[in-house]
Amino acid sequence: MNQHYDRRAFLKKGSMGLASLAILPGLYGKAPASDRLRVAHIGLGGMGNAHMQWFAHLPEVEVVALCDVDEVHLGDTLKKLKELQPDGKVDTYGDFRHVLDRQDIDAITCATPDHWHAQIATLAFQAGKDVYGEKPLSYDVREGQMMLKNLEKYDRIFQLGTQIHAGDNYHRVVEIIQSGAIGKVHTVRLWKTGTPPDLGTPKIQAPPKTLNWDMWLGPAPFTDYFPERCHFNYRYFMDYSGGVFADFWCHIADIVFWAIQPKGLKAIQARGKAPEGIVDTPEWIEVDYEFEGLNIFWTSDPPKVPGAEGKGIGAYFEGDKGTLLADYGTRQITINGEAVDDLPEVPKSIPRSPGHQQNFVDAVKSRNQPESNLAYAREMTLPMHLGLISYRLNGRRLRWNAQKEKFIGDKEANKLLSRKPRKEWRLVK
Repeated sequence: MNQHYDRRAFLKKGSMGLASLAILPGLYGKAPASDRLRVAHIGLGGMGNAHMQWFAHLPEVEVVALCDVDEVHLGDTLKKLKELQPDGKVDTYGDFRHVLDRQDIDAITCATPDHWHAQIATLAFQAGKDVYGEKPLSYDVREGQMMLKNLEKYDRIFQLGTQIHAGDNYHRVVEIIQSGAIGKVHTVRLWKTGTPPDLGTPKIQAPPKTLNWDMWLGPAPFTDYFPERCHFNYRYFMDYSGGVFADFWCHIADIVFWAIQPKGLKAIQARGKAPEGIVDTPEWIEVDYEFEGLNIFWTSDPPKVPGAEGKGIGAYFEGDKGTLLADYGTRQITINGEAVDDLPEVPKSIPRSPGHQQNFVDAVKSRNQPESNLAYAREMTLPMHLGLISYRLNGRRLRWNAQKEKFIGDKEANKLLSRKPRKEWRLVK
């Protein structure tokens, strides 16, 4: 057994009985070097820097490597990290494959643009690394299947970066829904406001020398560079993501899949409007999902239900005894016309999170999957991909075989379940 896996065994042994404890970052100082999780961060934009900050403050973690295709991002993040761990040795890379080659790295975080998420995570699993990956989970349905297959084959740990999942409000909403207080839920309305930006009419130009544009594109189709297409704005181009819908689906659909575990998806139909200008993700989108005994409706504006007006994001559960409206930090339960923010008679039955990142660290040590694990995250993410496929097919109603994970009688729709990476970037074997 090599040194990398000897360290894993030691970490697991040292963590028994501690996995459920909430450890505040920095409270007791750093753990001994031999008991620290060695982490590398891949993708160093806004969320990548958040990852670095979060993990650098965990006593059981040592950040040992940073990676980005943009030398400016890489240099800026290194400076910030040096302030947090001035005595630490940190290596920097422009190609994530060099990170995965290192046997002394236990885990990575991935906050690249969405179209890279699945390949990097899958290659990390194959290299014996555990992964904390940003949402959305994958670019398409087949990539999610590929990730789960490799996670199981290589016995890896994965946490999706749905940080809101760790909050007390989501835990409490799930307890109330699952208690049966509002009865059997038959309808859920989800929404997120927001539209793509107007990026003007940018001109094609040479990529800056500090950016590896070909690798930034990676598995996506090749296109010429202009800065408005890159970095944060990537999410508004269908080649890389799915706009506001893809960006926020996982954060709010999470509470639905946790609370009522929808099963037996049967049909999907989207409506939407294409935006003006160079971006091509929906200006607005509505999607109707038909599950066994449950309808879920997504809209880009708050639904016309009590309490939703003015909320930029939310979930409205309709049961046969009452309703529950929730966003990230608040909830309102209405039963028999009376609205309250809690039901004290419903006991707390779900253990609270020690923190989303700490939950991942605990899972790596115990080898038990964390809360936002891959099997759960893939099932929760899949309807988002299907909604975008219906949108791309001009709102076609699509019938779905949930067991086979294929559309019924629609070859054109089934072709959109996957996208072949550019030949030179087909890295997963």
